[in-house]
Amino acid sequence: MTLLTLKNISRNFGKTVALADASIDIEPGEVHALMGENGAGKSTFIKVLAGIVKADRGIIDVNGETVVINSPQDAFDLGFRFIHQELNVVPQVSVAENIAVGSPYPTYFGAMVNWRELNRRARAALGRLGVDTIDPRTKISRLSAGDQMLVKIASTLSDTGNPACLFVMDEPTASLTGEESDRLFKVIAELKSAGTSVLYVSHRMDEVIRICDRVTVFRDGRHVETRRIADTDKDEIIRFMTGRDVKDVYPERNTPLEDDLVCRAQNVTTRRIAALNFELRRGEVLGIAGLANAGQSEVMQVLMGLDHTLEGALQINGRPAPENPTVAWEKGVAYVPRERRREGLMLTRSILENTVLPHLRHLSRIGGVVNRRSERNLTQRLAEIVRLKADGLRQPCYQLSGGNQQKVVFARAVGASPDLLLLDEPTRGVDVGAKFDIYKLVRDLSAKGCGVVLTSSDLPELLGMCDRILIMQDGRQTEIVDARGLDPHGLLSRFYAA
Repeated sequence: MTLLTLKNISRNFGKTVALADASIDIEPGEVHALMGENGAGKSTFIKVLAGIVKADRGIIDVNGETVVINSPQDAFDLGFRFIHQELNVVPQVSVAENIAVGSPYPTYFGAMVNWRELNRRARAALGRLGVDTIDPRTKISRLSAGDQMLVKIASTLSDTGNPACLFVMDEPTASLTGEESDRLFKVIAELKSAGTSVLYVSHRMDEVIRICDRVTVFRDGRHVETRRIADTDKDEIIRFMTGRDVKDVYPERNTPLEDDLVCRAQNVTTRRIAALNFELRRGEVLGIAGLANAGQSEVMQVLMGLDHTLEGALQINGRPAPENPTVAWEKGVAYVPRERRREGLMLTRSILENTVLPHLRHLSRIGGVVNRRSERNLTQRLAEIVRLKADGLRQPCYQLSGGNQQKVVFARAVGASPDLLLLDEPTRGVDVGAKFDIYKLVRDLSAKGCGVVLTSSDLPELLGMCDRILIMQDGRQTEIVDARGLDPHGLLSRFYAA
């Protein structure tokens, strides 16, 4: 008997059609991939299943019986567990408390919290992931993004007395290292062998082909195709997603590098990085690479004025590096941070407000009054450049898909006409079609003389987009290599070189 069937699910937000007769069926013990470009309807579909959004019409069957999901509690009672790509943690409390969120705490005689038992349960949940390096008593804000994601995954594996029949995983490996991802895949294999199903939402084609049994593709809110993984391939899935053939290539450089420097670091040392030395020419794309937490983001932060130099000299356009982000934007430095929801967006504010935020000074008339027409015109122009899909410029950013949220952050950066563009994992959680848009945008900016610094955990992306790659180990630069002629294996091996 089929575990779950969602049939002809439709949902509109005003004039925007999010879902139009979208359908899927999931078998017991199956790992079923759900794929589609950003804006294809995946997020809304998951919200319907989670009881966050109610469908305008459609049928949901669980084990052959029609059910109504009006709330997250209804979804939980049906045995559905959700792991989202964004790190929705409670930063002020411990790992154990985050794992226990939504469940009753163990107590002594119904009065005092039994912290020892709470921590034991957290260790057991983490143990299912093979994680023994995270102390349940640690405040979760002190953990890396990857470890925080592992905690969120562990929270769905804790013993609540209400067994799960379906795990919905939305881009769960987006913040994980390769080793952390492998741990997750082992857990998925264990869940599958126990008869538990997984709905796996990911843009990472290799993961889908590696761990999934079937794949369903949505496009423009509609079901396009469902195939067994054994009966399809990467190119066909991309064709289903985009409606066209998309080859896995990167836009080639069509302009020579300029001789002028946009950035120079001479023996730069901060609290978290040491001995940083590089020169960035106008139009050049410089990659920053290494193992997880090797110092990649920390380089971005000092360039953006979020951290300060203790030793050495850092210059941008021949002048000292900015002392804070406000000055950085004024000096032509634009930044796309790694965590768009936590670091890059005011989620309850509109697309327009988020896009123009660092540009208000240039949009203001005498007396500091913002020119509303210029504000709208700029946002509309930038939205078209990044191919943003939205229900108007006043739509709150929390209503957008993850990929379209990322496009808002990119639109803000492009609006600065930057001399230096800092991209920290710019395509994380972005679909294949949108990736090509971003790659082309980067190439267009570099062709105009913008210097780009790019970090990515996607090694082919680094090799395909960068001219040179700076290697980091434990917060220290080890070498700079030419990306030409280098393959992923050769690049990875340099992360471990002494």
